[in-house]
Amino acid sequence: MDSSTTLGWLGIVRLGLVQTALGAVVVLTTSTLNRVMVVELALPALLPGLLVALHYAVQITRPRMGHGSDTGGRRTPWIMGGMAVLAAGGVLAAWATTQLAHDFTAGVLMAVLAFLMIGLGVSASGTSLLALLAKRVAPARRGPAATVVWLMMIFGFAITAGVVGKLLDPYSHERLLIVSLSVSGIALLVTALALWRVEPRFSGSLSRDAQDLGSNSAAHGFRAALTDVWAEPAARRFTFFVFVSMLAYSSQDLILEPFAGLVFGWTPGETTALSGLQHAGVLAGMLLVAACTGWGRGWLRSLTFWAVGGCLLSAVALGLLSVAGVMGPGWPLRATVALMGAANGMFSIAAIASMMRLAGHGRERREGTRVGLWGAAQAIAFGFGGLAGAAASDVARWFIVDAGVAYALVFALESLLFVCAAVLAWQVARLLPSANTPASEAPSHSSPPRVAPHTHLPSQEPA
Repeated sequence: MDSSTTLGWLGIVRLGLVQTALGAVVVLTTSTLNRVMVVELALPALLPGLLVALHYAVQITRPRMGHGSDTGGRRTPWIMGGMAVLAAGGVLAAWATTQLAHDFTAGVLMAVLAFLMIGLGVSASGTSLLALLAKRVAPARRGPAATVVWLMMIFGFAITAGVVGKLLDPYSHERLLIVSLSVSGIALLVTALALWRVEPRFSGSLSRDAQDLGSNSAAHGFRAALTDVWAEPAARRFTFFVFVSMLAYSSQDLILEPFAGLVFGWTPGETTALSGLQHAGVLAGMLLVAACTGWGRGWLRSLTFWAVGGCLLSAVALGLLSVAGVMGPGWPLRATVALMGAANGMFSIAAIASMMRLAGHGRERREGTRVGLWGAAQAIAFGFGGLAGAAASDVARWFIVDAGVAYALVFALESLLFVCAAVLAWQVARLLPSANTPASEAPSHSSPPRVAPHTHLPSQEPA
């Protein structure tokens, strides 16, 4: 990778600010508006639940968005345009929420349109942002860079939730609209400033490469591009890994607190603190992987080690939760949940860094299409996982009188999913060529590359 086109740490942090802005708008629509609909407007929780599921479902368009940024040659217009759509959707969602109290039908129709816009905006901006990171971050920095960007997104979640909560008190529809407009406006401004000249305008040979790619993609179209990417064994297997691992990850989200309350008799405050402990564990796991892959030696630098190991450790933690369901009070639940959080953080940040590496693996410049495919798999898994986990626990409790045993069965099934994800992660690593594999020997189903040798991934096998 040419050092003149490689992002330094300042550039990585600037792109992290874009992720922070994206997270700020999303958390306002998926969390704050959810609470307003259920508490202040006394509406069924099913309504915001369906709207959030809709915004995930729309993200099946991520591959198309990524392909568009591939053919355009530059990611910045797609990131900025997607953020504009997301911000407008966030404001419209707030307006729709205020209308639900006066005209329910009109409010629902507006909310549906708003969450469609939110999903499309996230797809365009998020996919293109990750493709830009994958393209311009040096391989040795991708693990730490992925951690920086994701932590900044979480920071956006936390800061927005805290500040908005105070600004909305006491609640009024007018306050909600003003806060939503402010958050969206600030997000747009931060995005514009963060993207300023971070991506150079094409010139010389780079411009010709982009033009060649654009003409080639225009001739073959999105379906051909997606077919070519899907024909790549590593890309296809990684898609399955993303779906299975994120399904297992998200399916325990909605059942952990009810499990602690029903089986261990914990209060709402105690179960909320338990979720906080889990998130702290996730953060610790992410930081550990970032430090080891960035500055460690030997197998500690291997993303495959952390992806496979994180999935297996997550499986172990969920197995221990199954035992906790059978044993009941007296089991060290906090330690088990902290372990699960750390394991989740390990595999998730390794998966993100692996995605950034794999995005450049192949014989065409199709980073956006690949990232979009994996983003769609993640969105579908998240949308389905929460509902599936809750439904599975309900069904288990319907047939099994003992709540602890019912939850133990569900946790055991989730543990098996993580084992399957670990196997898939290992298979992905086995499909990748070593650092010294000539381009002519690398397996591929697409046309000859017009890329430098650095786009072939170094081996991710443990040293």
